[in-house]
Amino acid sequence: MTIDVIKIGNSKGIRLSKTILQRYNIGEKLEIFLNENEIVLKANKRNPREGWAEAFKQASEESEKETDDLEDFRNLSNKFDEEEWEWK
Repeated sequence: MTIDVIKIGNSKGIRLSKTILQRYNIGEKLEIFLNENEIVLKANKRNPREGWAEAFKQASEESEKETDDLEDFRNLSNKFDEEEWEWK
């Protein structure tokens, strides 16, 4: 398929037919990939922030676990702590 490159203001662009837009479920955004000898357009089927809520939840859980591990470490003592360390 060949399509025309058209002037759009100071830029140039292409028009995609309604049929193509519907067939590939293209909304307001496209992903563009620039390869050595080609430009690839892909329908953006995912939300850019998809999965963030789960990632934050997981990071929070891991942070709580690390805090628990740190508390265990702080509760350890050794000979130096028991016999030689003094708070002044």
